[in-house]
Amino acid sequence: MREAPPILWQPDAARIARATVTRYAAWLAEYRGVRTNGYHELWQWSVGDLEAFWGSIWDFFEVKASSPPERVLGRRALPGAEWFPGARLNYAQHVFRDRPAGDVAVRHASELRPLRETTWDALRDATGRFAAALRASGIGPGDRVVAYLPNILEAVVAFHACASIGAVWSSCSPDFGVRSVVDRFAQIEPRLLIAIDGYRYAGRDHDRLEVVRALQEAMPGLERTVIVPYLTPEPSLEGLSSAIAWDAFVGVGDSPALEFAQVPFEHPLWVLYSSGTTGLPKAIVHGHGGILLESLKKLHLHVDLQDGDRLFWFTTTGWMMWNFLIGGLLTDGSIVLYDGSPAAPTMEALWQLADDAGVTCFGTSASYIAACAKNGVEPRAGRSLARLQAVGSTGSPLSPEGFDWVYERLGPDLWLFSTSGGTDVCTAFVGGVPTLPVYRGELQARALGAKVEAWSPAGTSLVGEVGELVLTEPMPSMPVCFWGDEDGSRYRASYFDVFPGIWRHGDWIELTERGTAIITGRSDATINRGGIRMGTAEIYRAVLTLDEVVDALVVDLPREGTAGYMPLFVVLRDGVVLDDELVARIGNRVREDCSPRHVPDEVRQVPAIPRTLSGKVLEVPVKRILSGEPTDRALSRDSLADPEALRPFEELARSTAWRHA
Repeated sequence: MREAPPILWQPDAARIARATVTRYAAWLAEYRGVRTNGYHELWQWSVGDLEAFWGSIWDFFEVKASSPPERVLGRRALPGAEWFPGARLNYAQHVFRDRPAGDVAVRHASELRPLRETTWDALRDATGRFAAALRASGIGPGDRVVAYLPNILEAVVAFHACASIGAVWSSCSPDFGVRSVVDRFAQIEPRLLIAIDGYRYAGRDHDRLEVVRALQEAMPGLERTVIVPYLTPEPSLEGLSSAIAWDAFVGVGDSPALEFAQVPFEHPLWVLYSSGTTGLPKAIVHGHGGILLESLKKLHLHVDLQDGDRLFWFTTTGWMMWNFLIGGLLTDGSIVLYDGSPAAPTMEALWQLADDAGVTCFGTSASYIAACAKNGVEPRAGRSLARLQAVGSTGSPLSPEGFDWVYERLGPDLWLFSTSGGTDVCTAFVGGVPTLPVYRGELQARALGAKVEAWSPAGTSLVGEVGELVLTEPMPSMPVCFWGDEDGSRYRASYFDVFPGIWRHGDWIELTERGTAIITGRSDATINRGGIRMGTAEIYRAVLTLDEVVDALVVDLPREGTAGYMPLFVVLRDGVVLDDELVARIGNRVREDCSPRHVPDEVRQVPAIPRTLSGKVLEVPVKRILSGEPTDRALSRDSLADPEALRPFEELARSTAWRHA
C-alpha cells in the first residue's frame, strides 16, 4: 500500500457548503431519495445507476427539449450506447437562455488586442448576425463549417452561430501547417471556411493568407471563405476564391432574433481530432446532447463555476480544452480568452492577464507550471491576484514538485486540481472535486458518471498498482462516430481492440485506496506538445517528404521539470550524412507541415527502425526502453521483424550522457 502523500489543501466547511456538488447531493436526497455520505459514495452511485444519474443531471440543470426523451438509456452497449432517444434540443439554446443582457459573458485579449469585455446582449447580437449570414449562404443542419482561427471572440461567435442552426463546427489553430489542416478538415468536406489573415506570437507576425489559398486549393468543395481581419485592418483578398471579409459577411443593421434549430440528441455538434499512430487524424464526432450534459456536469459540479466566477484556460482552438473552456458559458460564470505566447513579453504574461481580467479559475498545462518554476516566475510579484481561487492543470501529469510550486508561490488557500481526460470524450475522467482534499502529486477523484478503472493486461481491476485506464460503462459524451467510418471499424479498433466491450483510453493510471488517481503518462504513441496533440503518423508524413529520409521514429519522453524531450530517429538513404543542414530542413518541414511545437528536440540517425512482423513501428516499446525499462519487459523480441534494430536504442538508454542530457 502506497503511503499517503501530504495534504496540501483542505476545503473548509464554508467552501464545502457553497459548492454546487453539495447542493446537487442535497437535491438528490430531497427529490430522488438518494442519500450518500460524501463524494466517494456519490461517485459509486453515479456509476452504479447510470440511468438515474444522467437523468438527474438532465433534471437538476433543467435541460430543455422541444421533444422529450423516451428514456435515459435506450441501449447500454459499449460501444453503441443510445442516450436519451427521441429528445430534440440545441446546445446553443442552453448557452443563451435567461442571460442578463448587461452582464459580461467573455473577456478576451491577445498580443494584438487589449483586454476587452463582451456582454451577453452583445454576444447574442453577434451570434445572431453570423447565424443569419450562414443561413443566407445556404448553410443548414448537418453542413460543415471549419475555422482556421486563434482563440479570439470571433471563434466563440462563429461556433455558437453554427450550433444554433445545427451546422457542424470544426476548428484548427493557425499555427498548424497546411498538411495538418488539410488532413483534418478535408475528411469532413466543409462548405464554408472561416480563416484568419494572420496572427502574432511572441511578438512576431505570421501572415496566413498563403496558407488559406493552399487550403482552398486542397478543398475544392469549399463554397465560401470568410476572412477575419486580425493581423491587419483590411487584408487583401486578392487570389482567394469566393472570399469575403467578416464584417461584409455579417452585414450591417439590426440583428435578427437568434433562433435555435431543434436537433436529435446525437446530432453532430462539432468534430475534434485525436491523432492515432497510423493514418489520418481521427475525426471524432460529438453530439449536441452528450456534450451539453457532460459540460453541465463537469463545469458545475467539478470545476464549480458559479455566479461571479471567471474561467480562464490557456489553449488554442486546435485543442479540446478550447471546447471545454467555452462550455463555461453554460454556467453563471464567464470565460476569459487569450491568444498569444505564454512567454511574451515575459513568462509572467498569463499571470498578468489573470490579474487584469480578475480570473478566479486559472487553467494551464503541467509544462507551463514547470516552466514557471524553472524560470523563477513569481506570480504575485507586483500583482494582487485578489480574485484567484483555483488553478487547474492538464495536458500531461503534474509532478509533485509542480504541486509544491503552486502552493509555495500562490498560497495555501488555493484549490489546485490536476485533471486528465481526452479529446475523445471532450472532458476529464479524473480530476477536481471542490469538496475533497488535495494530496501532493495526485488527482482528487474519478469524475461522476465515469466508471474509470485501472486494468492489468489480463483485464483484472487494480487498486494501488499502475494499469491501463479503462471505462467499463458508457458516457454520453463518447463519440457519436468517427466521420467517414461507415461501419464503425476504426472507432472500435481505437478503443475496444484490447478489451472487447471496454473503453481503453491509452493512459497509465493508478487508483489509490484513498480514491485519488495518479496518471503516469500515455500508453499509446500520441504526442502532446504545448497542448497540441499530434499522432506520430503526421510527423512521419512530413519528414518522409524529404528524399534523404527513408524511415523515421519519434517519441516524447517525460523529463522532470521540462515539457518533455522529443527525439526523432531517422534512417537515411545510402551515402547521405546527417549534417546540420539536413537537421534544419527536417525541423522546418515539421514546423511547416505539422506545428512549431512538434519540431524535434534532437535528430539522430539509426540503421533501421524497429517494427513488428506486420510492419508496425514500435514507438511505445522504444519510449519505454529509452525511459530505462528493460527491453524484455518493454516488448517480446519475437514480435520484431529485425531484432537488431533495437540495439541503437538500448545502447542509447544505457548512455550516461543521454540520461542526463
